[in-house]
Amino acid sequence: MAKKKRLVITDPRAIRALAHPARQLVIDELFNGKVLTATECAELAGLTPSAMSYHLRALEKWGIIQRADESADGRERPWRAPAASLVISSQSTGAGRLASQAMIKTAMDAVLDQFVDMDADDPWDDVSSMSRSRLWLTHDEAQRFNQELNDLVDRFKKTRSASSHPAGAREVTSLIAVVPTGDPPEGS
Repeated sequence: MAKKKRLVITDPRAIRALAHPARQLVIDELFNGKVLTATECAELAGLTPSAMSYHLRALEKWGIIQRADESADGRERPWRAPAASLVISSQSTGAGRLASQAMIKTAMDAVLDQFVDMDADDPWDDVSSMSRSRLWLTHDEAQRFNQELNDLVDRFKKTRSASSHPAGAREVTSLIAVVPTGDPPEGS
């Protein structure tokens, strides 16, 4: 079954379903191309299989993950991502915004940990970077900017995953956030 290119989450209730740290760990692995059983997900998140099954069903309810074909031994059906990438749309509701903020904090903390954990003599250190910019964009330009960033990631991601990538490839984390600041201009 062919996957969609991108799953965009806009419903604040679905975003809240993403906010739990254990769910985020599993989502990261599934959207990186892995297919995992509830037991494997539980081990990854440090939970019991029954607790993880609860979390997986909650994610399935919102279409964030789905059941894969049955496993070879037929005992446990694994889970997979329904798309190549997951995009969280900003929400104006309080609950949706808080859930988005929790997810952003978890993602940023994970990237910071990766910087800290990188060996000083790692030969790939020259590709480690962080960039922060403030841009003055119209609404249309901001939409186009966001789309072009996502298109760039898609171009490099293609069909690559943890289980399918060229020899010599290494997992590289990217974190993109486009966030308007300040008050909107009058008349918009």
